[in-house]
Amino acid sequence: MPSITPDDAVDRRPTTRSAAPTTSVRKVAIASGIGTTIEFYDFFIYGTAAALVFPTVFFPALGATAGTVASFATFAVAFIARPVGAVVFGHFGDRIGRKKTLISTLLLMGISTFVIGLLPSADTIGIAAPIILVLLRFGQGFAVGGEWAGATLLTAEYAPPKKRGFYAMFPQLGPSAAFILSSATFLVTGAVFGDTNAVFLDFGWRIPFLLSAVLVLIGLYMRLAIEETPVFRANKEAEVRIPDRATTLPILEAWHVQKKEILLAAGALASLFSLFYMGTAYLTSYGTKTLGFDRPFVLWTGLVGAVVFGIAIALSATYSDRVGRRRVIMTSCAAAIPWSLVLFPLLDTGSPVAYVVAMCVTLTIFGIAYGPTGALLPELFQTRFRYTGAGLGYNLAGVLGGAIPPLLAAPLAAQFGSIAIGVMLALLSVLSLACTKALSETKEMSMT
Repeated sequence: MPSITPDDAVDRRPTTRSAAPTTSVRKVAIASGIGTTIEFYDFFIYGTAAALVFPTVFFPALGATAGTVASFATFAVAFIARPVGAVVFGHFGDRIGRKKTLISTLLLMGISTFVIGLLPSADTIGIAAPIILVLLRFGQGFAVGGEWAGATLLTAEYAPPKKRGFYAMFPQLGPSAAFILSSATFLVTGAVFGDTNAVFLDFGWRIPFLLSAVLVLIGLYMRLAIEETPVFRANKEAEVRIPDRATTLPILEAWHVQKKEILLAAGALASLFSLFYMGTAYLTSYGTKTLGFDRPFVLWTGLVGAVVFGIAIALSATYSDRVGRRRVIMTSCAAAIPWSLVLFPLLDTGSPVAYVVAMCVTLTIFGIAYGPTGALLPELFQTRFRYTGAGLGYNLAGVLGGAIPPLLAAPLAAQFGSIAIGVMLALLSVLSLACTKALSETKEMSMT
């Protein structure tokens, strides 16, 4: 739990100087959910394209296996960029407000994604193509690094205390809805242009990226219509009364005061990110490249898995208001350990049914942990550096669980067989279980 100093009593006292908000918590929840859906749609279409298209379009000289490894290396770049985005956008989110910062993250993500859709192939501009792709992918990760914390804070700081898990669920549903949109757009473009022909590889795959511009405009409209949170405004008034507080960098204060919570949060969510990567990107590649399933079947399976994923998020987030965030996340980590060890033996049977089960169960276990996370991390940190602390803990977990597995999965499978990937995932789950157990329960914590 966050440590409380005498100054924090001022920070957490009710204030009468801020006007009562006119934005309803439902409107904020919907706006946050739509915003994260758009951001993660942009993020996921990259993962789908990295599995299905980019090895051919941007790394043709490397061959199938090396091209896939290189493609997923660019996928991992975003997870490296996310902690950087968390620090930079966290600074502004804690200084100028959640709302203004979230508008910036949405614009950056939209521009990066749209330009990827316009990027010429390696056959056209040579090595410049993959270099620019890496830079744009960094931009996507940089934006998502600032997006998640801001969207969850916006909802959690508006939500009534007894329903914080429920309302913080809405931005958490964004990845589920985005995965559905991503799979659906690739299914449609594949059906229109053909799954393997030159038209799809040259142009068809670009359509999902270019369509993101329309979604970004919708997201901007929603975010401009909501107000800054009362909690943030009250904290700004406290800084007027305590001037020294406004001069301390949020990253330095968060690390000095709550370093333990940042590190434990990163470890606790590492399993979550490894399952996220497995269910949304690696299994798409594994299904087509290794198991030989056709692209439409793999994408339809992902779509079904995303629906199951969304249901798991909704149930676990709501249930966490009753039993606590910690207990629900520990359940996910515990379930992930044996599942990781049986996942690839099940997949390697080559059965289409086994593939559907593997996708759905992986995303369900991920969803069980992901649902309560939207309330857990905002509750862990003090208001004046909450954006920075929550974002840093979340995105450091992304490096550990989301960046490392993509880089190690293919070499491990090549040298030791696919079971080695399962062992890696199981070890990450053990780490997450231990770190979650070390965290204190937060559901009763005040966010004022």
